[in-house]
Amino acid sequence: MDIKLKIMLQAQIFIDKDELIGMKPLNEFIMEFLFKHEIAGATSFKGNAGFGIEHKMKKPNEIFSFDDIPLVITFIDKKEKVIEVIKEIRTHFSGGLIITNEVEKW
Repeated sequence: MDIKLKIMLQAQIFIDKDELIGMKPLNEFIMEFLFKHEIAGATSFKGNAGFGIEHKMKKPNEIFSFDDIPLVITFIDKKEKVIEVIKEIRTHFSGGLIITNEVEKW
């Protein structure tokens, strides 16, 4: 059996569900952007709770909560392509947190 290991870069973008870019939800904009740029794969996740640099706990699933739903968009591709796409994404919005990690694709 020939197993090929490939080093790739995974990026994660942390945003809130209610953020907009123009009139479009930011998460939809990002997913469409990644699709148009032919990223190898991407997934958007809804969070149950979260907090950011301001340390305000958001618990959108609690009764009577008006908190924004935290979202994470994760995507993966070749290192150079991920870096190029992140730089271009940042020309459209400056909010949220973006992190990267090297990963092994089996």
